[in-house]
Amino acid sequence: MHVLERFYSAFAQRDWATMGACYHAGARFSDPVFPALDEAQVRAMWRMLLTSGTDLRISYTVLKDDANSGEVRWEAWYTFSKTKRPVHNIITSTFVLKDDRILVQKDHFDFWRWSRQALGTSGLLLGWSPLVRNKVQGIAAANLRKAMGG
Repeated sequence: MHVLERFYSAFAQRDWATMGACYHAGARFSDPVFPALDEAQVRAMWRMLLTSGTDLRISYTVLKDDANSGEVRWEAWYTFSKTKRPVHNIITSTFVLKDDRILVQKDHFDFWRWSRQALGTSGLLLGWSPLVRNKVQGIAAANLRKAMGG
């Protein structure tokens, strides 16, 4: 089983330890909420997200998976813990792979679409703005530091 299938299969089973083991030493991760994570931070992010959420469900399709790169389209359904609002997020992940491990992962999704679902009216009115994105990123970073014991 190639690394991307192993990673998303573990994700679907909420197995953050196996997901973390799929990352290469020196790995990097970015998405609209967590824009620049290192190897330790990305492993801690998945642990935090999968242990704090109670109803996460995902589906995925591996679009490309070769020795050097990959692309996966995946969808997540969950309740956003802060507002208790349901979210259906559609994500495209691109990967740089090395030694059958993830070296770089970039997740792309429509932040405004996500914020309308997760935040409600404030997301609808201001979710497109850097102000809301920066606030969400700041809260996410603080939560990650706390989860990492900092």
